[in-house]
Amino acid sequence: MQRPEAGSIPTTPGSYQFKDARGRVIYVGKAKSLRSRLSNYFGPPDSLLPRTRQMVAVAATVEWIEVSNEVEALFLEYNLIKTHHPRFNIRYKDDKSYPYLAVTLDEEWPRAMVTRGAKRKGVRYFGPYAHAYAIRETLDLLLRTFPIRTCTNAKFDRHQRLGRPCLYAHIEKCAAPCVGDVTAEEYAGLVAELVTFLDGETAPVVDRLERSMREASGEMEYERAARLRDQLTSVRKAIERQQMVAPKEENLDVIGLAEDELEASVQLFFVRKGRVVGRRGLVVDKVEDLDTPALIERTLEQLYAGAPPEDVPREVLVPVEPADPALAEAFLSEVRGARVRVRVPQRGEKRELLATVTRNATDAFAQHKLRRASDHNARARALTALQEALGLTEAPLRIECFDISNLQGTEIVGSMVVMEDALAKRSDYRRFKVRDQEGQDDFAAMEEVLTRRFQRYLDERDEGARAGKRFAYPPNLLVVDGGRGQLNVAVRVLEELGLEDIAVASLAKRLEEVYLPHRAEPVRIARDSGALYLLQQVRDEAHRFAITYHRKLREKKATVSVLDEVPGLGPTRRTRLLREFGSVKKLREMSEEDLVELAWLPENVGRALHERLHSGSPAPGGRARS
Repeated sequence: MQRPEAGSIPTTPGSYQFKDARGRVIYVGKAKSLRSRLSNYFGPPDSLLPRTRQMVAVAATVEWIEVSNEVEALFLEYNLIKTHHPRFNIRYKDDKSYPYLAVTLDEEWPRAMVTRGAKRKGVRYFGPYAHAYAIRETLDLLLRTFPIRTCTNAKFDRHQRLGRPCLYAHIEKCAAPCVGDVTAEEYAGLVAELVTFLDGETAPVVDRLERSMREASGEMEYERAARLRDQLTSVRKAIERQQMVAPKEENLDVIGLAEDELEASVQLFFVRKGRVVGRRGLVVDKVEDLDTPALIERTLEQLYAGAPPEDVPREVLVPVEPADPALAEAFLSEVRGARVRVRVPQRGEKRELLATVTRNATDAFAQHKLRRASDHNARARALTALQEALGLTEAPLRIECFDISNLQGTEIVGSMVVMEDALAKRSDYRRFKVRDQEGQDDFAAMEEVLTRRFQRYLDERDEGARAGKRFAYPPNLLVVDGGRGQLNVAVRVLEELGLEDIAVASLAKRLEEVYLPHRAEPVRIARDSGALYLLQQVRDEAHRFAITYHRKLREKKATVSVLDEVPGLGPTRRTRLLREFGSVKKLREMSEEDLVELAWLPENVGRALHERLHSGSPAPGGRARS
């Protein structure tokens, strides 16, 4: 890599990005002084750490972005890493998908639900928790005291139209806002109490229930007193599920770490009002040369950079000080909007708590390594066996498989699935709707799909890398579903595009025979071989993906046709029906009375719709073929 002139590099804070010869971002860093930091990369190679030396060897250019201060540089670094996923930056992944208890405060009638995945604005999240069943049991207990709805919006709207509440209202686990059994003010009070309780403020709720129970008993309202007693019992059971680890006024997060030279395990415990209310685990792939303080700093960045302010407590306990403690605290304070302390506890209960979280990290790390060793060894053996069976020059670390699906020459679609390191990489899956083929000709359809895929690869390669590319990498092995004919199509497409160096094979379903170019006889791979199992996996996944897309298109076509045939049902009402009920299948489950009761649907149209939905299948039958 050509070193930029020292005078051209600013001395201000900022983020820098190393790029390879194709323009792909391979490393993102931050610096208090860009000139000082970047000069470290251009010393003698032997003075660099091994992974840093490898990164500099791969890099072709370096660019930078100036900002006002170090905190802005840290946020910029986080966002660039999130956008580009550079190969030489450490990678984090949750060791599992943890569930949250969420309360949808952004809705007119908020609901409580168990959820996973990305957070959205206007929703309060509590957790994450180790097990979904534990949240559901806790929520079931709390609904006796805070009877807010848990139903979906579609179910809520349906009962609102019918004017009848669901079963949860009858068993006193929902205040039935759908039928007006509770005012908006009363309901908002229930929601506020539940959120306060989940925040750890349990004493006011317990005191209120005890006081109300005594008052009801004193007034000889024994049924109400019994209900309050049951509510109080449920609340106390929910409180007991949360372990007390600190004084009641304490809000803090505790980070435990276990690591070796290649990976690390991070455990994060959430303590609110002195109780452990949730936990989260991360596994870190240390492709970057970082010592423990630098790793702690990066971990804080990963855990909190995109978090809402209420998720950042006033104190975070860590096993060692971050590389730049002042910067770490300034960063967290910026996210929270108030002062945050990052410290290493030296004695007392907090030191013991940190030791407990660290033991959890150690145990999680041991389990991860056992799983990884087992899975990685099996995958490595399968890839090696496949390389030997097909006579490849290298192990096929990236395999792409293509399949065609159609029904009597209609709705012809193609699928592309990808395996990297013998694991499905779903983010790289692609679907193709065949444009230029009329009638049933699988060979022509396969030729169109392969041509489009690899022409896109050539276009993107020639344009240089940019964010959002969809076909940027070629496979080490191209697999097509079928026999000799499909193989010949793939070979011809690759030759016409000048990509003869890509290895290609086809897998026939009938006898699981593998065909290779320039070989008259198929390759026989042992039935119990990991190589054959790997090929079957990728072929079956391509088949599944193609069939799923084909059925989706057929259902869409069938949906349009059956609703189009209803007199008086125009495009606006059709769209609203599908938006509110989701599918024709759901509409078929509704009675004629339910359809007629829809206020925005004329009675005669509702009856005609019910009659048409139950008069037979709207689309021709048949099975999708692949």
